[in-house]
Amino acid sequence: MEKTTFAETKSSITSNYELVCSNCQQLYHKNQVQTFCTECGSAPIVLKYALQETSSEQVIDQTERSMWRYSKVLPLTHQENRISLGEGWTPILPLSNLGKQLSLENLMLKDESFNPTGSFKARGLSMAVSKAKELGAETCIVPTAGNAGGALSAYCAKAQMHAIVVMPSHTPLAFQKECLAFGAALILVDGLIHDCAKKVAAIKQEINCFDISTMKEPYRLEGKKTLGYEIAEQLNWELPDVVLYPAGGGTGLIGIWKAFQEMKQMGWVKHIPTKMIAIQAENCQPLVATLNGWQENAANYEGTATVANGLAVPRPFAERMMLDVLVQSDGEVLGISESEITENLKEMARVEGLLVAPEGAALLAGLKRLIKLNKIEKHHKVLLLNTGSAYKYLDNFSF
Repeated sequence: MEKTTFAETKSSITSNYELVCSNCQQLYHKNQVQTFCTECGSAPIVLKYALQETSSEQVIDQTERSMWRYSKVLPLTHQENRISLGEGWTPILPLSNLGKQLSLENLMLKDESFNPTGSFKARGLSMAVSKAKELGAETCIVPTAGNAGGALSAYCAKAQMHAIVVMPSHTPLAFQKECLAFGAALILVDGLIHDCAKKVAAIKQEINCFDISTMKEPYRLEGKKTLGYEIAEQLNWELPDVVLYPAGGGTGLIGIWKAFQEMKQMGWVKHIPTKMIAIQAENCQPLVATLNGWQENAANYEGTATVANGLAVPRPFAERMMLDVLVQSDGEVLGISESEITENLKEMARVEGLLVAPEGAALLAGLKRLIKLNKIEKHHKVLLLNTGSAYKYLDNFSF
């Protein structure tokens, strides 16, 4: 049998994908800038690869210590357009002290604070800015609760592109200064991220720019899905029984599940035992409201600000896709109070020596609730996904 070269495998996978509406399956041209589907009422466009069974050794570039080790299942056509700051390949850390306290044999944390600009947003923005450059965009714009703005600013600086960041005015100053340091144009808006999205829509009427809003273009999802590939590879292809994920816009929740499905198609994992648990803040819990039947959907949901800034997403554009992941994985969603977030952030720091983002701290509170409900057993392999560092949020807390 002839050996397939790295370049041949690359061509056979990444050149063979479609851009398709996640809802109505309308196809879109992959060599043009795309946003979202308007044929069926504004649904996300996603990439679908023509995957076939192949070994992980043929796909993963073992010489690359970033998310780009999975470049063969990412949609960048010409690698000279890659805009990278070393994102991805973050560690999975054992939470041995908390595991003992909670009587769990295998409790772990995927720590995304190791990423450039201190959060998991680096993955999606590296991919999206790379593809924007490849497609000829010169200016990118994003509404953000904080971390996505900093990441967009950094990657646009690296690419020598223009960045416009629209952020709630109550966002901690560290996030605002970060964007300015990278040379982005920063616009502050009174309200939450959906109010920022309205401002972005108005700016786009005046300026030609690529809108990298959460799930309103197809490429951030591809960068975020590398989380799923890393989790599987770092755990020797034995997927966790439970993944707890802080769900604002939900790109990572959807992306991890997408990666699991792709790996199953390629034969890297035989089955997917993972329950995906979405954690939200009680101040802004649209998925909780929809799943409990309090509303038909989140189109008119009204949330309020939370110390976990990234969870203040009252009307997630990809709500249907997030709910699909929870149904397919037999998962669920929980809302966590502000006091629980604060208490668990401090506990994580004092017990494990990890100063996690408040979004990540909410996961520990959710885990405790699931244990009380007897939904997590002692032997389960449980993974918490910390989205970033708490250092930029410190003005929100007293210690």
